[in-house]
Amino acid sequence: MSNFNLKKEIEKCREEMIMLSHNNALTSEVVVSTSMKLDKLINEYLKKAC
Repeated sequence: MSNFNLKKEIEKCREEMIMLSHNNALTSEVVVSTSMKLDKLINEYLKKAC
């Protein structure tokens, strides 16, 4: 995945996590799993940037 596409996926996932956190507890399974997905995307982006 290109850095441009990764940035788009990161932003999409971040927005999804924010929306989910409005309706769910921050420790809910859905918010935590989305946060973990976001972490993986960010780590992948950082590995490509180095």
